[in-house]
Amino acid sequence: MAEILWIENNARFLQAVRGLFLTSHAATVVGDIADARRLMVERVFDIVLLDYDLDDGKGDELLPDIDRLDPRPPVIATSSHDRGNAALMAAGADAVCAKTNFTGIDAVLEKWLRTL
Repeated sequence: MAEILWIENNARFLQAVRGLFLTSHAATVVGDIADARRLMVERVFDIVLLDYDLDDGKGDELLPDIDRLDPRPPVIATSSHDRGNAALMAAGADAVCAKTNFTGIDAVLEKWLRTL
């Protein structure tokens, strides 16, 4: 079981997918950059799922903070639009699983968890 930090603020999306995916992992969900920064200092996560459009900014603002973590968890970009995922990848995310392809999140997670 992986400890996942899921940075996502779309309540409708969370409600729709939370019971269907990530059920074999412990996912902590926050909706903004400030809460994500606080949690990353307090706890160690195996992987980060990161949306682009958040309540208090853009998800790519978090990549420098994540890069300073030891160990640095892999980051999966999970925006609903290509522009957001491209920005997250340019900032240092390791992979993309767009919301439109979220049925594949377990396969993406397993790939990255094997590298840990």
